[in-house]
Amino acid sequence: MAAFLSRWVRSASAGIPAGLRRAVKRRLDARAVGAREAAARAGLVREAVRLSEACLAEIADRADWDRRRPEARRCLRDMLGLEPLPERTPLRARMTGGWERADYRAEKWVFESLPGLYVTGNFYLPKNADGPVPAVVYLNGHWASLDGAKTGFQDRYLWYPAHGFALLVLDPVGYGEIPGIHPGTNRLQQWHWLSLGYTPAGVEVWNAMRALDWLETRPEVDAARVGATGISGGGVITQFWAALDDRVAAAAPSCSTYTLGTQAARGLIPQQCDCTYYPNVHGMDFPEVLALIAPRPLLILGGRRDVIFPPEGFREAARRARKIYDLYGPDGGGRIRLVESGAGHADPPHFLQETRQWMCRWLRGEAVPAAEAAAAGPPPEPPATLRCLPAVPDNALNGRIQDRWIRCPAPPEPADRGEWQRRREEILSGLRSTVLGGLAKEEIPFRTRAFAASGGYAGEMARFRDYQFDAEAGVPVKVSLLTPKDRTGPLPLVIWSRSPGEPVIFPDLDEFFPVLRTHALAILSPRFSERPLTAHAHADLERTAALTGRSLAALRIRDILRTAAWAVRDRGVEASDIAVYGAGEAGVAGLYAALLEPSIGHVILRDPPASHWIGPALPMILRLTDLDEAAGALAPRRLTQVARRPQEWPRTRACYDRMAASAAYRRADSVADALRGPATGAGSC
Repeated sequence: MAAFLSRWVRSASAGIPAGLRRAVKRRLDARAVGAREAAARAGLVREAVRLSEACLAEIADRADWDRRRPEARRCLRDMLGLEPLPERTPLRARMTGGWERADYRAEKWVFESLPGLYVTGNFYLPKNADGPVPAVVYLNGHWASLDGAKTGFQDRYLWYPAHGFALLVLDPVGYGEIPGIHPGTNRLQQWHWLSLGYTPAGVEVWNAMRALDWLETRPEVDAARVGATGISGGGVITQFWAALDDRVAAAAPSCSTYTLGTQAARGLIPQQCDCTYYPNVHGMDFPEVLALIAPRPLLILGGRRDVIFPPEGFREAARRARKIYDLYGPDGGGRIRLVESGAGHADPPHFLQETRQWMCRWLRGEAVPAAEAAAAGPPPEPPATLRCLPAVPDNALNGRIQDRWIRCPAPPEPADRGEWQRRREEILSGLRSTVLGGLAKEEIPFRTRAFAASGGYAGEMARFRDYQFDAEAGVPVKVSLLTPKDRTGPLPLVIWSRSPGEPVIFPDLDEFFPVLRTHALAILSPRFSERPLTAHAHADLERTAALTGRSLAALRIRDILRTAAWAVRDRGVEASDIAVYGAGEAGVAGLYAALLEPSIGHVILRDPPASHWIGPALPMILRLTDLDEAAGALAPRRLTQVARRPQEWPRTRACYDRMAASAAYRRADSVADALRGPATGAGSC
C-alpha cells in the first residue's frame, strides 16, 4: 500500500511545475523542522517536570531522610562549586566608616571571603542594647547601583536595628560596589560556566558563610540566633545558604521559590538570573533544597502575580518541603509556613510584617504585635552614606572570579601505561556518572518514518532515503541514509553529525562522493541543529537543558549514539566498522559518543575547538578533563583531524604513544582521505 501511494503521489505531482513543487517541498520541510524543534523543546520540559514529580517522592519516613540528607547536601555543594568548601582564609575585615541615627549606629565594612574576593556591607547595631542580640543578615536582590544593591532595599531592612536586632546587609556578586559578572549565560553567552559547573550562587553562598564567620567575632551578636532573609536573588541565596549552613537559625525568602517543572513549562528560564539555578547533574529539584533547612524555621513568601516565581511553583515547593518538616513533628512543629499576597514580584507591607514577626518569634522567642511589625523603619540614607569603598582595590578578583572559582584538575602526566589506563578509567567513569549521567539510558522504539526525497546526484549514485526516528521518547531527529547500490553484506558506516545551521544540500556531497560506493553514510541532524539558533533561543534551550543535568551538546551525543543503533538495528546496516564525523563542536559530540560506545572505531574531527573553555558546553566537564585529554582517552581507536592546521594537542599524542597506537592518531586533508587510511597528503598530527 505504501509503495502504491508513493507511486500515486509521484504520478499526481508530475504535472505540477517544478518551481511550484520545490516551493511546496520547502514549505513542508520547514514545517517538519519546526515540528521536530517543538518536540525537542517539549522533551526538555517533560524531563524537568519528571524531576519535579520525583523530588522527595521516595522519602517515606525520618530514617529515609536521615540517610538521604548528607548526600543531598553534598550534591548541592557540588553543583554550587562548594565541594569541598574553600579554605577559610583570613577575612582581613576592616571598617571604613560609619554613622549614627536616633535608633541605631551603623558601620561600613569590607572583608575578603577569599584573598582578593571582596565583600562590602553595612553593619547596624541597635542603641542601648542589653547584652548580645540576635542578628538578621539581609541578602540583597539585584539592584543596579554603583554604590551597591544595598542602596535599593533599605525599606525592607532598616526596621530591624530600630527594633533591637543587629543587622548585616551584604552586596551580591555583580551588583555590588566592586564590578563583577552576574548574568553570564542568560545574556553574555558565557557557556564555559556550564562546562565549569559555575554559578554566581556558589560565590554568594560562600560570602554569606564568611559573613557569619565574621559575625561570630562580634561580642554584640548572639551568633546562635542569626536569621537570613531577602527578595528575588537575595531570597534564592537565603535558601541555598540556609540549606548548607546549620548556623542559619531561621530563614524567610521572598519571591524566590520554585520547582524546575513550572519554570520550564512556563518558559521562565530566559528571565532568570544565573544565581537562580545550578548545573543539575545530580537531578535535584528546589523543594529538596528547602527540605535541607528542616527542622529550622522557614517562612516562604510568594506573590500570586509574580511572573517569574509563579504560585504553582512556590506552592508545590512548599508542599513537598512540608512533607520533610512533618517528619520532625506534627505539622512541622509550625516551623514551615507559606504566606501569599496578591502582589507580583515585590515585598508588599504584608510580607514585611510577616517576616519581622517570624524573626521575632524564632530569634527572640516573642510575639510582636502586628501594628509594631508593620511600622515603617527609619528613613533611607543616600547612597554615598552606605558606600564602603572609595575605589575598587587593585587586587580585586570580583570581576574574574567566574574563571577562578572552580578548581579545575591539573593531573600529572602518567608515568607509564598503567597509570594512564587508571586515569582513562577515571575519565570514562566521570563521563558516565556526572558529565553525561543525565542522558536517557532506556531502550525505546525507534518509531521510524520515511520521507520522499531524491538526494540529487547522490541519490543516483547510492540508495537514498530521508527518515526520522525517536532519539528519546517523543523526540524525533532527522537522518538521511545512503547505502551503496551494488554491495551486499557488511560495510563501513559513517555518521556525519551536522553542526547547527550547517547546510546539507544534495547533490553537494562532493567530499563524500569517493566513498558512496564503499560506505554507508548516515547524515544526522541532531536536536536544534537544522537551522541557526538566535542567541536568545540558544540561551533558553541551553539553560533549560542544564536544569535537567544536560546541555545541547550532551543531547547531540545521545542523538549520535541512537543513530548508530538505529542504522544497525532498525535499518539493517551490517556495519563492519563505524566512524563518526563532524565539524567544530559537532565533531566533539562524536568524540564523546565514541568514548561511551566502544563499537565506534574512528572519530574524524574537522577544525575542532581547542578547549571546552571555547566550546561545546558539557556539564562540569572542565572539573574532570579537557578536550585534548578526552581525545587521548579514545586510544587505541582511530582519531583523525581534517584541518590544514590541526589542533596542537600534545597530551593527545602522548596518550596515543603510551598506548602504542601512534599511527591511529593522524591528520588528513579530506574526509575521504581519513576514511581510506594513510595516504598522500595525510600524516601525523
